[in-house]
Parts: sequence; structure tokens; C-alpha cells
Amino acid sequence: MSAQSVHPAPGPGRIPRTQDAVAAALPPAQRMEFYRQMGEATDDTIATVLRRWWTLVQVAADPATARTAAAVKASTAPGRGAAAVLRERQENR
Repeated sequence: MSAQSVHPAPGPGRIPRTQDAVAAALPPAQRMEFYRQMGEATDDTIATVLRRWWTLVQVAADPATARTAAAVKASTAPGRGAAAVLRERQENR
């Protein structure tokens, strides 16, 4: 019997959850902010900071994110805009 990792192994399109991998996936301006936050993190908060930035780069690396963003910008995404929903909520009060 062998032990299996709790975390899935990095595969195609998956970024390892390490400080170096996350930093390498970020544009320079965001990378500096990432390093700043990691440097200011305490023992209690460093895992949360890394997880937050790792999630950001995972989402940004997903091709579906780019397609969805393009559809929203072109007004071809399914659903209704937030402004319409908020306007309806105000009208129904």
C-alpha cells in the first residue's frame, strides 16, 4: 500500500503551489506585490497569502477565463448584467 498526496500533482496548465512558481506566473508589477505580501506575512498568514495568489494565477492561466472575459466584454456572455439585476432589486423593494 502506498500513500497518495493530498494535493493533486501539477499537470498541464497547473501551476505548483510554491512561492517560486507563483511568482514566475505573475506579471512584474503583480510579482512585486506578491513578494511584498509574502514578506509581510506572519507564520499564521503566509499559507493564506500563498493560497490566495496561487488561486489568482490558476484562474488567470485557465483558457476558459480568457474566453469568458472576452464574451463579457463583447456582451455575448449568457445571463444578465449586474447593473440590470441591481436595478430590478431596487425597483422591487
